[in-house]
Amino acid sequence: MSYPRISTFKTHEQFQQRLQQLQLDLPVDETVATGDSAPLGQSLVSRAGLIGNRFCILPMEGWDGTKDGKPTELTRRRWVNFGLSGAKLIWGGEAVAVRHDGRANPNQLLLTEDNLADIAALREELIRTHEERFSQIDDLCVGLQLTHSGRFARPNKKAKAEPRTAYRHAVLDKKLGLTTDDELLSDDELKQLIDDFIAACVRAQRAGFSWVDVKHCHGYLGHEMLSGYDRPGEFGGSFENRTRFLRDIVSGIRASAPGLEIGVRLSIFDFTPYEPGDNEGRTGVPSASGPYPYAFGGDGTGQGINLDEPSAFVQLLSDLDIDLLCTTCGSPYYNPHIQRPAIFPPSDGYQPPEDPLVGVHRQIDATARLKAMHPEMIVVGTGYSYLQEWLPHVGQAVVAAGGADSIGLGRMVLSYPDLPADILSGQTMVRKKICRTFSDCTTAPRNGIVSGCYPLDPHYKQMPEREQLLAVKADM
Repeated sequence: MSYPRISTFKTHEQFQQRLQQLQLDLPVDETVATGDSAPLGQSLVSRAGLIGNRFCILPMEGWDGTKDGKPTELTRRRWVNFGLSGAKLIWGGEAVAVRHDGRANPNQLLLTEDNLADIAALREELIRTHEERFSQIDDLCVGLQLTHSGRFARPNKKAKAEPRTAYRHAVLDKKLGLTTDDELLSDDELKQLIDDFIAACVRAQRAGFSWVDVKHCHGYLGHEMLSGYDRPGEFGGSFENRTRFLRDIVSGIRASAPGLEIGVRLSIFDFTPYEPGDNEGRTGVPSASGPYPYAFGGDGTGQGINLDEPSAFVQLLSDLDIDLLCTTCGSPYYNPHIQRPAIFPPSDGYQPPEDPLVGVHRQIDATARLKAMHPEMIVVGTGYSYLQEWLPHVGQAVVAAGGADSIGLGRMVLSYPDLPADILSGQTMVRKKICRTFSDCTTAPRNGIVSGCYPLDPHYKQMPEREQLLAVKADM
């Protein structure tokens, strides 16, 4: 099934017409404002500090660290670009593992004592770059995302993942070939992991970060803990038990790293896993039929949303004096069209079963509903890159309507790092830099190649890894 590319909508009327065809009430402004009154240029005040505008850089995994988890020149280049972007909220910049067995890939950054100075240098270089270009840094708010990859851990160069899971999952266990309980984390192992998170947070504070993100999204461990409805013991079953992992980490941060603020990136809903179908074009289909009891924020069918528990979770954040929330959904591993709408799937994906605009609207609408329930939270919305030329038009409309406080940019800044600066200064967007969601930045790491924008970034175009990537795509 094919869908019209969003780049073909040249006028506001054409874009609105397509939204009407899809019956989507997506907010979109015809023009984008600049200057002091521009919605995207307004500042925010968080416990973590002053945030000078409404753009946020989202955390990513570059597959380009060293074997022992230190940054390389490619990592540093990416962080320099974050500084050049003009965005005033840096949501982690990078997904950094708190210990070796939690790395999502063998080259993911790792916040050990030995690596502390190198990761601190990333932050320092980002801030120095930002100051050189924009002068003002007292309104630049930089955090660090800390994670354990759980079910999707692949810390060593082996053919298979080395998962650590929260519970047995009938669909994902089968999908990933898990057959024993050896991968399950015991309550005592989770308590040790909580201590490891706290120790990493102390290091993050020593490295100069004003806040940390305790990651709870995309099927990684923090997210999976929230759907452990059938897990026995202290960390499963009741909502109180399923949030114990977060609450104990927060308590430890308050005791061991006073003054370090906290944010949470949360998958606010989830759908059933998908896989390529046997149909023409291998359009995605659910991996299993019937009820789906594993989705935090799901309605039990695997195809719908219920925000009751996500709302309770956000209220818990507020009660814990946490005011930074970044919403996302699903997982890039088992339902990427939900989490990362795109026309072109990654190598391990499937053709989208819906117009990606539907997925964009789903995220924006759910985020707006959650924001309305919790107006005290500073909410960063995501899922915007697919909008391409229409990103600032929708982002401005969402912020102006109160549907989110900040617009998160992920893969878009790989191809167009200075997009926020261009938009805020009234510059015309540079078409040749706009991410077209080719998914090469996902296909590359899925095949052991460093992540980056190979189609549009001149630096990556010239790398020898581009030929490897082209060979992989030729076999898809």
